[in-house]
Amino acid sequence: MRRRSFSAVILVALSVATCQASPAAISRGEKISYCVSPAGNAEYEDMGLVDYRGRTYWLVTFRTSLTGFNDLEKIYADPDTGMPLIVERDVRWPLNREFLVEEYDSRNNSLVVKKYQNNKISDELKFTSNGPYHNAILLPFYLRRVKDLHVGWSMVVRLREEYTVTLVGIDEIKVNNARMAAYHFTSKPEKFEIWVSRDDERLPVLIKGTVGCSLSMLRHSGAD
Repeated sequence: MRRRSFSAVILVALSVATCQASPAAISRGEKISYCVSPAGNAEYEDMGLVDYRGRTYWLVTFRTSLTGFNDLEKIYADPDTGMPLIVERDVRWPLNREFLVEEYDSRNNSLVVKKYQNNKISDELKFTSNGPYHNAILLPFYLRRVKDLHVGWSMVVRLREEYTVTLVGIDEIKVNNARMAAYHFTSKPEKFEIWVSRDDERLPVLIKGTVGCSLSMLRHSGAD
């Protein structure tokens, strides 16, 4: 169960965003590597535009590797809005494996999560809200399109639960032996803290969750 908590915090902690759709900030070839404390790593990669199931998507992958746990997430989003449409997750433990598909419907403010075993649906969960659902991995990159980030800036994020994310300050932090200025966000309910670099790239560089794990950026390489 603790391994599941690590994955949940990774996904929730990256969810700084607005409830409104925004054009996708596509940067094909961009990679961000993280150290996951206490023992693991994660990597974000922007795959650019791809054709899948008869249409064009913006594809992003996020891979998490911990001791005895691996999670590969493929996120297919609308390139015009940046909103998620399909998410496929391949989750592996030493003696078990799960394949999950998340289907987002922004028109009806719904999210359907299907669990597969032996290519058949073994479980299905449906969620509805008063606004569209988001994918936690994509959302930090919305900040690249916000012209005026200021202390007190606040937005609602809808994952399976609803959060209010607030910019509470601008801190000087140390990440991978380098000091930098970073926007400091917190969530309510209290689930995570996240620091995003105060520069043009606005990278999520440090994340802390309430279950005792954290992510810190190791490397970043820009778009092709």
